[in-house]
Amino acid sequence: MPRQIRPTTVHPLALRELEVLRVVDVTPGMRRVTLTGAQLGAFTAPDGARIAPFRSTGFDDDVRVFYPHPGETEPVLPVFKDGGVAFPRDQKVLQRVYTVRRYDEAAQELDLDFVRHGVGIATTWAYRATPGERIHLTNPPASLGIPADAEWLLVAGDDTALPAIARLLEELPADARGIVLIEVAEAAHRQALAERPGVDVRWLVRDGAQRGGADDGGAAPHGALLLEAVRGLELPAGTPFAWLAGEQSAVRDLRRLLVEQHGIDKTRIEFTGYWKHGEVVTVEGDAALVDTSKTEDAWHRFHEQIEVLPGIAIRSAVDLGLAEQLSRGVTTAPALAEALGLDAGAAAKLLRYLEAISIVVRPGGGADYALSETGVYLAEEWVQHYLRGDGGWAQLQRGFLGLSESVRTGRASYASVGGAPFEELRLDPGFEARHLEAMNEWASWLAAPVAESAAFEGLHELAIHSDAAGAHAAALVARHPALRVRIVALPAQAAWLRADLPATIPDAAQRERVEIVEQSITEPIETEAVLIVQRLDRHPDADAAYVLRRAAASAGRVVLVEDAYDPEAEDEHAAEHDLLALTVHGSGNRTAAELESVIAASGLSVASAEPVGWGMTLPVLAPGAERSK
Repeated sequence: MPRQIRPTTVHPLALRELEVLRVVDVTPGMRRVTLTGAQLGAFTAPDGARIAPFRSTGFDDDVRVFYPHPGETEPVLPVFKDGGVAFPRDQKVLQRVYTVRRYDEAAQELDLDFVRHGVGIATTWAYRATPGERIHLTNPPASLGIPADAEWLLVAGDDTALPAIARLLEELPADARGIVLIEVAEAAHRQALAERPGVDVRWLVRDGAQRGGADDGGAAPHGALLLEAVRGLELPAGTPFAWLAGEQSAVRDLRRLLVEQHGIDKTRIEFTGYWKHGEVVTVEGDAALVDTSKTEDAWHRFHEQIEVLPGIAIRSAVDLGLAEQLSRGVTTAPALAEALGLDAGAAAKLLRYLEAISIVVRPGGGADYALSETGVYLAEEWVQHYLRGDGGWAQLQRGFLGLSESVRTGRASYASVGGAPFEELRLDPGFEARHLEAMNEWASWLAAPVAESAAFEGLHELAIHSDAAGAHAAALVARHPALRVRIVALPAQAAWLRADLPATIPDAAQRERVEIVEQSITEPIETEAVLIVQRLDRHPDADAAYVLRRAAASAGRVVLVEDAYDPEAEDEHAAEHDLLALTVHGSGNRTAAELESVIAASGLSVASAEPVGWGMTLPVLAPGAERSK
């Protein structure tokens, strides 16, 4: 998936309770709700944690808002602890994500703009909200800036993107250059926006453009005007940055158009599906209130849980290219078979099954297929990257096929299903490249807060052991100008890192402070400190203790980043990671107590520890140290 080129500031997650201060209609199609409250500032959470003030520095920052179910007065809320979040298993959390239109820290005011289109949980709340009403939300998980090397901007979005676009225009420098395309339902929905001499803002109005097969009373279909406008653009010279937001399918097609027709590199495009078309069931007697109740019984849930084929069939649809071709308008079984070189009869069988599980539909009941409301996700590049059989994630998850063997023996079973132990397969450069690409996908979200830790203050030399070593090195050398970093890697990983490092650390001066050393994690290396990131979970306890002991022998100070498993959280994904580590490495995702036992067995002690967000704590280990208070 595309590399994150926007400068990123990660914020600790926190739940805040605010109240409605005022409600105004910006246009007939947009309502602004202004929120306020002491919890926009620093406060102490119920668990005693000290919460930092609300921060929002990015034009497209978003907050997650929580709503009560119909007939209820209080929302079902997740639990926030140590920078992480856990959702209740037996109750559905009703939430929606909205852009921060304005945040005034001095006045303690937060503006959220709500588009009035159709029926929705958030829309109905906004159009019924009154001053004094309480609401719960999280702060933005991160703020992203404009890439420093962007010479001009292309911004395109529908009504739902207007809050972000309006804020962007207010915050752009006076000499900014760019093209902004905004599609709205009707002329009355246009807003007064900040003007920049070098930025061309164009409004596209659906009700003023008749198109066949429309979805707005004969007006242009949603997103059609944006596609038409982008298709006809003459783009400026220089390095671009494109930002696209709106209806999911329209945004996907806009991005495809920029890449395939205009030749813009995928890494220069930020795209977000704010919403997607779908049917809404309303509460009987109140057509503006969404019915969120679920009628699944225990048998239905059990039946879904034991199904094997859906996941296999969905992955086959991605591997064969069916989902991609359907999104491009190839709609019949014979046409798909011809385009993809498939057996026509077999392709028809797979399509019939995909229709049975609601991944594809036949809108007219004929021979033409289309991706369903759920199936459209399969046309998203990041989903394809995750599901493709030859990708790093899929190959890692093959370990699950040996789960029974691992549970019987307590040892890794990957060799029995993968043909060789996982670490042996990693010696193959092709396999290693796919694995490291998978591991580095979201690394920057952890790397940034880790680099901010006080554990690295005053250091001049640091060695890193991590599958995402490049991302961590980039964050560290950017944050600490005097720091030199040695990435310790085996040859296959080292080769991939050398090829990837110029893109991960584009600043040549910073890159010169990063050295790649080919050796194993247990070999000595002279340095002031060693950073080990999520590597202990691939070693059994005795081996993990040995790794820590050897690292301390090289440096004395060991900085550790491990995702401890919280049995009380009932987190499905954490439990999944625990089983995956068992099948692949014969280890597991240790609890905090289990990790403490490994540290004790290594002869080290925790000198200090601090939370770094996402539910993780960063301990600094040293021989015979006493933990600082």
